[in-house]
Amino acid sequence: MNRNPLLAGLRPTHPGEMLREDVLPALGLPKAEVARLLGVSRQTLYDILNEKQPVTAQMALRLGKLCGDGPDIWLRMQQAYDLAMAEAELGEALKGIPTIRAA
Repeated sequence: MNRNPLLAGLRPTHPGEMLREDVLPALGLPKAEVARLLGVSRQTLYDILNEKQPVTAQMALRLGKLCGDGPDIWLRMQQAYDLAMAEAELGEALKGIPTIRAA
C-alpha cells in the first residue's frame, strides 16, 4: 500500500504498459517476432500489452530471459499492480478491518 502523497490518484502501471511503451520500442523488433522469440502466441503477447492479462510466473521467466533482466522485476511489477488494484477495489471495506497486535 503506497502512501506516497505524490503518487496519490495515479493509476498503477501494468507491466504490459512498460513492455508496450518502453521495452518493445527499445528492442526494435516487430511484436510478432517478439512473440515468436518468447514462444507464445501473438494473441497472448497482445493481451499483456493491452493490459488484459497479467504477467504470470512463466511469462516473467520468458520476459526476463529475453530482456536479460530476470523474472523478478516482472513479477514485482505485476504484484504491485495487483495490490494497488485490490486496494482500490476494497476501498472503505479495507479501512473497516482492524489491525490486531499480539500482546
